[in-house]
Amino acid sequence: MQKFTYVIKDEIGIHARPAGLLVKEAKKYESKIQIVKGGKAAAATKLMAVMGLGVKCGDAVEVEVEGADEAAALEGIKAFFEENL
Repeated sequence: MQKFTYVIKDEIGIHARPAGLLVKEAKKYESKIQIVKGGKAAAATKLMAVMGLGVKCGDAVEVEVEGADEAAALEGIKAFFEENL
């Protein structure tokens, strides 16, 4: 398993539009991708679960990637966070 921590810079946090884009990005990979905030985890492929974390601007989230293509998935998701959140 590989993981990274990211502090959300989007002033609205992870709201509907970026959450939808994140789900779409996560579904490109075979690996299991989870977002963890404050002890709660959500599969990055499930829109309502991601939005249910209630991630706000300034919150730190940990992204965990595990599976066959975890290196590529980690890089792709990390780039997505940096560009969109």
